[in-house]
Amino acid sequence: MAPTSRSGLALGLGAYLLWGFLPLYFPLLSPAGPVEIIAHRVVWSLLFCVVILLVTRQWGLFTRVVRNRRMLGTLALAGMLVAVNWLVFVYGVLSGHTVDTALGYYINPLVTVGIAVLALGERLRAAQWVALGTGAVAVVVITVGVGRLPWIALTLAGTFGAYGLIKNRVGRTVPAVASLAVETAVLSPVALGYLLWLGAAGTAAFGTNGTPHVLALVASGVITAVPLLLFGGAARRLPLSVVGMLQYLAPTLQFAIGVLVFAEQMPAARWWGFALVWVALVILTTDGLRAGRADRLARRAA
Repeated sequence: MAPTSRSGLALGLGAYLLWGFLPLYFPLLSPAGPVEIIAHRVVWSLLFCVVILLVTRQWGLFTRVVRNRRMLGTLALAGMLVAVNWLVFVYGVLSGHTVDTALGYYINPLVTVGIAVLALGERLRAAQWVALGTGAVAVVVITVGVGRLPWIALTLAGTFGAYGLIKNRVGRTVPAVASLAVETAVLSPVALGYLLWLGAAGTAAFGTNGTPHVLALVASGVITAVPLLLFGGAARRLPLSVVGMLQYLAPTLQFAIGVLVFAEQMPAARWWGFALVWVALVILTTDGLRAGRADRLARRAA
């Protein structure tokens, strides 16, 4: 393996391992509720990104993006989507639905394919249609068997799929740190206002539960930005097919934590639903690898 590939693999593993172990972190922030946690995550992520931008001398890039109204509007929408995603994820973990959060990130590739059809007008191959159909059946099985729609999973998959579409459009011109800085800068006035309101009402968890709790809330900004930096480095060094395989590591860890650590219930219908999702992902991944190989061979022949 080439040195670039080895470093890229290490960076990718680091990013997805951090994302995968996140469910173990958020319970440490109790008694802060999901909204307070996300507000802190937004504010401290912005400050951490600002420090990185200044140290790496990319502040000029950030200001250019802010002055571009179209780009600013696009990243503002991305910021709102990721805020909803973060909020639902934290709520899912703290309310005993970590397995549902894992399901959301498992079905995210399927939702992304669906978005490509609806938003971009892409034509799907037969295997992709089969994968989408299998994923839809999985959601029906879980809904009927458990007795409720897995809205946490569907919201996470939908918001992250839409967020990924926006980032795909701007990612080539705006690096990850500058992009996250703009997204959190747009959200920060609301987040900071909410935190000040909690403080004035005397209901804020911040500063009332000891220094370790304060440091844990502040560290949420670092924990948000670092995996993005690692992922950005991995994406530049690894083939897309390898990155696609690594993405399943995070929900697999989240699923294991939900079942083995938090002891969440897994009735038969949920197991069958997850099994169908895994089958759909195998079909989707295999088809993607074959299509990528065929495309490379065609380009070499040309």
